[in-house]
Order: sequence, then structure tokens, then C-alpha cells
Amino acid sequence: MCERGAGGGDVNSNVLIARSTGDAQLDKAVWQWLSWDKNQKTKEQIENLLQNGKHKELRDRLCCRLTFGTAGLRSAMGAGFCYINDLTVIQSTQVSLPYALQAANESVYWENGAQIKSPHDKEIIKCIEECVEPWNGSWNENLVDTSPLRQDPLKKICDSYMEDLKKICYHRELNMQTNLKFVHTSFHGVGHDYVQWAFKAFGFQPPIPVPEQKDPDPDFSTVKCPNPEEGESVLELSLRLAERENAKVVVATDPDADRLAVAEQQNGCWKVFTGNELAALFGWWMFSRWKENCSKDADVKNVYMLATTVSSKILRAIALKEGFNFEETLPGFKWIGSRVKDLLDNGKEVLFAFEESIGFMCGTSVLDKDGVSAAVVIAEMAAYLETKNLSLAQKLIEVYETYGYHISKTSYFLCYDPPTIKRIFERLRNFDGPQSYPKFCGDYSILHVRDITTGYDSSQPNKKSVLPVSKSSQMITFTFQNGCVATLRTSGTEPKIKYYAEMCALPEQRSVAALYADITKLVEALIENFLEPDKNGLIWRSA
Repeated sequence: MCERGAGGGDVNSNVLIARSTGDAQLDKAVWQWLSWDKNQKTKEQIENLLQNGKHKELRDRLCCRLTFGTAGLRSAMGAGFCYINDLTVIQSTQVSLPYALQAANESVYWENGAQIKSPHDKEIIKCIEECVEPWNGSWNENLVDTSPLRQDPLKKICDSYMEDLKKICYHRELNMQTNLKFVHTSFHGVGHDYVQWAFKAFGFQPPIPVPEQKDPDPDFSTVKCPNPEEGESVLELSLRLAERENAKVVVATDPDADRLAVAEQQNGCWKVFTGNELAALFGWWMFSRWKENCSKDADVKNVYMLATTVSSKILRAIALKEGFNFEETLPGFKWIGSRVKDLLDNGKEVLFAFEESIGFMCGTSVLDKDGVSAAVVIAEMAAYLETKNLSLAQKLIEVYETYGYHISKTSYFLCYDPPTIKRIFERLRNFDGPQSYPKFCGDYSILHVRDITTGYDSSQPNKKSVLPVSKSSQMITFTFQNGCVATLRTSGTEPKIKYYAEMCALPEQRSVAALYADITKLVEALIENFLEPDKNGLIWRSA
């Protein structure tokens, strides 16, 4: 235990006693915060809540802690142990290193280069709870300037990364000669320089940056939402710039540059690709390049692609026809990265992996989603297709006609009340009686149900899920008689209930309008019968 009780604090205990909330647990949490927080702004937030008797808000802020979601420790910025702030960053980082050293020198990312997953996430949270008081010197901002341990490996790592990128560059000469122009927006984040260098590594002229969004800006001042996944509404500046510059393709990296959105100009309109559509293109590209460039004795049965279970099944369709392997993981690239490392350690070759929320891993230099490499790979793909008089959108149709149309509908509802979320999912688990999942959704017959939260899977002989149980989140998947697969799950990082639905057609089923009509009706039934947004006070995703 690192906590030193009453020692080391700078708060007058008499003042604290006078401000007692009548709740011993809350009083202790308030005392700890006011003792340890040296950031005057966040410290005053807690003091003001205490002075104004806002005990419920204090309890919400101080009596629970940050937890690992699908993508690490994430929360809003603010005062309190459940938010991101100076104190919680100190608490998290001061235990991560000792835990890693204790666990056989393995380094939030683990020694396999992938994001931390269970059981390490739970052990780190346990260590944080056992060692909450900041170490001496934690608030010394000048320590980094005087430490003999200080080094900046950025240039070395960046150079190595750019060199590694060349392993997935297949048409450098073509890239150097193409007349295609690209626009890139980094959404006020960190992606600008790296995308510029990546295009150079592939032999391209640098993409045209959106000047208003090129440099880091924590206020994200030109967009309502700094998430390129939201589509055309947040790509306004980059699309208008592309029109002025006669650039055919826009690539957009999110603020931390690990995700990628792509838009293509066609007949005066813009096609913004979904994550699942881009995955179809990436899957075709990475396998076709492997096939053209592999050695004569290469075995396709040694090749793998992966996707999270809520993502499109298009890679499965490509794998079945081409003979390579496809695997699914739980949502979150921490699961993909870990599984890819296992495959590599066993002599397998992994070409591509993705999650539908525009997260892509091309090659295995980085065992995580990477918007920088994805941006330059899609640029090379577009340049190559242009020599065949094809656009990205036209090639996507070819991919679907070859492997079967996969029509997806994905969105979410906001819900800020955890008991409501729990009630929605418990109702589904006891729909026709105790421990009885629904057999129909409106008029649609349900063939199988998989509940990752409980570990149940009706499609398995032993009724147990093949994927790991994840009790900390809600996720139920329904496979319908008509071939649609739909999943309802809670977000690991935001107050959302997400839904994912996909109609997986055979190559001979080419009535796209009929497929869209089927999935639209099914999603409407899913929302009306299973989520009941009006009854449960769910907030629809804004357009």
C-alpha cells in the first residue's frame, strides 16, 4: 500500500471537519482530493461543490475511478477521480511502470506492442487503488529538464516507422507519376506531419492540407465534433478545399491520427465511405498485392485477416473464396493487436485487420489501428485504380459483386442513465420469461443469440460463446433467419448504446435496393421492439 493516510496533506483538517458531508466515504475522498491536487483550477471546482453542498455531484466525481474501456483509460476532463486531470494522470502513470516491471519487464501498451487488455487492465486499476497518493516530486514540472534519464526517441521512432511503411508500398513508380491530387485534414490533431512524411515515403507529392485544421488545437475550433466518423457534416472544409484544388480524394485522420475517413468526388458529389466499405477495399487490396508479390512457395492457408465481431463480415466472404483465414475478436483494437501478435509468434502472416469505426491496420509494423498508414495505402490504391479507369467507389461495387454485397447500418443512442441501460439488456435476457431470449423481433425470426456479457451462444453445441466473456459491458448479437446479423452493445468509452446490423448476401444476390429495404425494416424493428427509445428516454444520434 502506498497511501500514507493523513500524512503529507496541506489541507487544514479543522476546515474539512467543518465541511463534513455526513458520509464517511465521501469525506475521505474529499480530503484526499484537496490534499493531493496541486492544480488550483480543479482543486477549486471540488472546494466550490463542497461549499455549496453539492454532495451528490461530489460523490459522482470522487467515489468512483477511471476504468479501462475498449480503448484504454478515457473520460471527460474535469475535477474528480473519475475524470481526466493532472492528479488522475499522475496516479495512473506512477503505477503503470512498477506493474510492468513486476510482470517480467513487459511496457497504455504492453510489451507485445498492442493495447493493454485483461487481465493487465484490472491489475493496473487495482494497483492505482492501492497507491493513490502522488509520489514526492510528482508535481515538479521542472524534473524532466534535470533528469539524466531524459531522452527523446521521437525522431528515431518516426524514421523507423516511415522505413517500415515501405514494406506495404507496391507501386512507388506509379505513385511518383500520378496526377491524382489528395487533400488531408488532421482535424486539429497530430496527424499533419506524419501523413506528409508517409506520402513522401510512398513516392507521392504531399497531400494538400486544410490550413484551418492543420495544427493542433485543443478547442477543435472549426468543427462541431472532431470525429471524421460523423461523415460529410464534419468534412466541410476539406471537401470545399478539394473542389477548389480539383483533388479527387480526401483523407481525414482523427485528432490522434489512429483512424481514417475517406471521401471521393464523383460526378459533382462526394461519396464518404463507411468503415465497413473501406475495409472491403483494404481487404481486396492487401490480399491482391500479397498474391501478386508472394514467393512461389507461399501458402495462402498461412495468411490471416481479422475484424472485430461488430464489424462487417466482408473479410470472411473474401477469405472463404480466396482460401485464407479470417478471425473475429471482441470490440476494441486491444483484442485484435493481441491476437495478431499470437499469430505472428506462431509463424502466421497477417495482412489486414479492422474495426467498423474507421480503424484499420495495414500490415503488422504497428499492432493497432493507424490512420497514417491507412491514408497512404488508400492513396496508392486510388492511384493504381485510376490507371484501370476505376474509382474507389466503382472498385467497391466490383468487390461486392465478386464476394457478395454486405449492406450495413450502424448508429447509436445516447443514454446517460446506467440503470436504464442495464434494464434494456436484462429485458432481452428475460424476454419471453426468465432466462429466455427473444425468438422474434417484430416479424423477423431469430435463428441464434450470442450474449458476450453472460457467455451464452445458442449456435454452439455447449451453448457457450467462443469469444471471451466480457462482464463489464453489455453486448448481445442476434442472427436472423433472413441472413442479417445485428448487435446491440454499450460503448466502452461513451454513454452510448450502439447498434450494428448487416445483411450478408451471396454473390448472385445483386438486388441492392431489396437488400437495403430489408435491412432498413429490420433495424426499425430492432429499435422499436428491443431498444424502445421513447419509453426509455434514449436520445437519437444527431444527424
